[in-house]
Parts: sequence; C-alpha cells; structure tokens
Amino acid sequence: MTRNTRLLMSMIFWAFIIYLFLPLIMMVMMGFKDSEFIGFPIRSWTFKWYQVAINDMEVLGIFAYSMTIAISTTILSLIIGTWAAMALGPTKFRGKFILFALACLPAVIPGIISAISLRIYAQSLDITPGMWAIILGHTVHNVPFVTLVGIARLNSQPESHIDAALDLGADNVIAFMRITLPFLVPSLIGAGIFCMLTSFDDFVRSFFLGGYEPTLPVYIFSQLRTGMSPEINAISAIILLITAALGLSAERLMRRNKKKV
Repeated sequence: MTRNTRLLMSMIFWAFIIYLFLPLIMMVMMGFKDSEFIGFPIRSWTFKWYQVAINDMEVLGIFAYSMTIAISTTILSLIIGTWAAMALGPTKFRGKFILFALACLPAVIPGIISAISLRIYAQSLDITPGMWAIILGHTVHNVPFVTLVGIARLNSQPESHIDAALDLGADNVIAFMRITLPFLVPSLIGAGIFCMLTSFDDFVRSFFLGGYEPTLPVYIFSQLRTGMSPEINAISAIILLITAALGLSAERLMRRNKKKV
C-alpha cells in the first residue's frame, strides 16, 4: 500500500468518525445551554436541564418502566436463547440448518415489519398493548442474539468435560448445571448486557406494542413532536451515557471471553 493510499484511507476513516460523533457531541452540548432555544451560539453554560431531567418524576417513572421491561426481556431472552443454543449447538441432526435459520429470522426481519406482525400476534393472544406486549416483542427480537453467542461458546467447549461428568455419575441436568452453564456464563453476561441495551433503546416495537404508558424512547419522540427542548437533549445525553457504559461492558466481557477460548 502506497503512502498516498494510506493517507486517503486515513482521511476517509477520520471523516467517518467525525460524521458519526459530531451530531452526538452537538446534542450533548445543547443540554448545557442556558436557553430554551436550540442552536448556536452557546453564550452561557448550565446544568439546569440535567437537574430538571433528574428531578422530573414523570421521566423517572418512565425510566423505571423502561428498565423493568429491559430487565424482564433480558431474563426471558437468556433462558430461551440458552435452551435454543443447547438444542442447536454441537449436536448434529437432520433439519438443523432449517431450525437454525428460523431461530435467527427475528434478528434480520425489518423492525417495522416485525413490530406490525408482533402487534397482530399479541392481539390474537388477547394481550393488550402495554408492558407485557412490549416484553414479548423485545424477547422475540433478542433471543437470536443470545442463541448465536451461546452456540459460538458451546462449539469451543471440549466434549471431554461432559463425558467426564457423565462417567462420574452425573445425569444430563447435573452436567449442564455444573459444567456447561458455568462455561456459558461469560458469554451469557455479554449477551445479557446487549439484550438489555437493545431493549432499552428499542423504539419501533415499543411504539407499536405499547399502551398509554410510553417507554423512554417513545416519550422522547412524543416530546420532539411538540418542539425541541434542552431537557430532551439532557435526557438523551444521559441515555447515551448509560448505553455507552453498557456497550463498553459488553465489549470488554466478549474480549475476555475470546481470550479464555
């Protein structure tokens, strides 16, 4: 690779970084502006809007509601995804590829189509729009990610571990609880953080499956329809910080998991 080519690639890379992060930086900066008008220049800086957001009981209630959905979705996704990974893991059987494709299908369907179909399905089960319908939709979307991570981890597990446990008198349940599950824990932690992050930030499914009580992304969208406010920027900046912290934690756990493999 010539020097000019490297320079061009470097310029393209940094241009992409600026394109990606500049809007986020501007959004965070607007949350510190001592004015209700969104725009530059910023003549004075303040933490007022962050204090308003933190002390807003409605926002705190919606945040707790969104976290309840995210945690419930994560637990269900880990349980179902682990079961699916065990069923589709190292074991070979006829039709495995078809089942694997079906298990991964919810992750590749466009969000709007998934949301509409889940809304129809929830109504057919007499599940009214609200928390349980959102949990159902988020779980269906997140299970494939847990399954893929679980299968990748199981494929690296030595078969001798399970064989040794069975030879020592353990049944399949005991072997799973004492051998396989501890082996899966690092990857499940990373997958769980990813599921929580995805559920917390999900807008489309929450919008279609939600009732009168909105999740935080839906609430922000409804507020934006009436006009931009620095408080919304402050709330968005807090969400960005939480999302970044969870994402970095997941990345760190996944790297640690790869090193152990």
